[in-house]
Amino acid sequence: MTHETSPPQRPLPLAGLRVVEFTHMVMGPTCGMVLADLGAEVIKVEPVQGDRTRHLLGVGAGFFPMFNRNKQSIALDIQSEEGAEAARRLAASADVVAENFRPGAMARYGLDYASLSTRNPKLIYVSHKGFLPGPYALRTALDEVVQMMGGLAYMTGRPGDPLRAGTSVNDIMGGMFGAIGALAALIQRGITGRGQEVQSALFENNVFLVGQHMLQYAITGQPSAPMPDRVSAWALYDVFTARDGEQIFLAAVSDAQWNTFCDAFGFGDLRADPALATNNARVRARPTLLPDLRARLAEYDAAELARRFEAAGLPYAPITKPEALYDDPHLRATGGLADIRLPDGDKAGQTVGTALFPLLMDGARLGVRSDPPTLGAHTVQLLGKLGYTDQEIEDMQARGTIR
Repeated sequence: MTHETSPPQRPLPLAGLRVVEFTHMVMGPTCGMVLADLGAEVIKVEPVQGDRTRHLLGVGAGFFPMFNRNKQSIALDIQSEEGAEAARRLAASADVVAENFRPGAMARYGLDYASLSTRNPKLIYVSHKGFLPGPYALRTALDEVVQMMGGLAYMTGRPGDPLRAGTSVNDIMGGMFGAIGALAALIQRGITGRGQEVQSALFENNVFLVGQHMLQYAITGQPSAPMPDRVSAWALYDVFTARDGEQIFLAAVSDAQWNTFCDAFGFGDLRADPALATNNARVRARPTLLPDLRARLAEYDAAELARRFEAAGLPYAPITKPEALYDDPHLRATGGLADIRLPDGDKAGQTVGTALFPLLMDGARLGVRSDPPTLGAHTVQLLGKLGYTDQEIEDMQARGTIR
């Protein structure tokens, strides 16, 4: 499917790079999606039954179509020797192999870095795991597991009520770090001529996310409080309820912004109060200042608050649900969304909007060049390019080792 949202016809940064991914869920597919969006040929190896995320319900319903655009699909039974050999031949043709299965799983099929690099010393192998090698390496990890054990759920929830973040932050960022490692390894390969293994992990990603709170404790000696109970660095930096019942986030993060805020609303008494003259003084006054601000700002409806903050150049934000982003005027005007055709489920074949990779290159967004693939859509074509004959492919299909 050709998309009108595709970038201008110019070489993409990773054009000519072949990536073979043995991935499922979110972490590994995110790595492949990043490389695919940047122009690499990404081949997704799926079991003959398909990646299980194709048919998840609830919060998992968006996993496959979100993270598997711009890819090809080949369906192989790698638990059979015939399927595993096809996978090894495919991997031998790759510049990058990515996987996110349990430690040791790929070695059983000769698809680990040690095995594949003997056939292709230039191979870059990106391994996504729950934990980097160490005492926890064999634990089963999920995004929620590492958020709980890595301090993020503690920081997100109210005291005594740990709460995971509202999206798959470690899976997505872990895949992104895997892609960053692959790009760095590609540059180094250009110098040394040799590949290497790159490892990314959920737990270490989560620790990186909360590292600022660790350093806060190291510097101040005070543990960082959960976000709902934190000591804010600014007095005006909170969610407020407007007259019409809508909620809106409002902020003023400098003395100049505080003065601008007071002027915008005619709060001359607050601007002139010497006890509120500096940011740190206002932070210390928050127990009394914040209730006063809530009462004053509750006299305005949310639209008027937004209008005044916009006119004054002050930070503000409506509290938006994810589904409302389809109608966001900025995303629509800037091409931040693109259409894809759904490959599976009751709505297979229907077109929906998806979020694009969040950057510009040479002034253009990285678009959708091909829809998330149907299961095995490219199996025959890819096996043919690997040297399999039509008869061999038909026999493999009959035996159920490919689809």
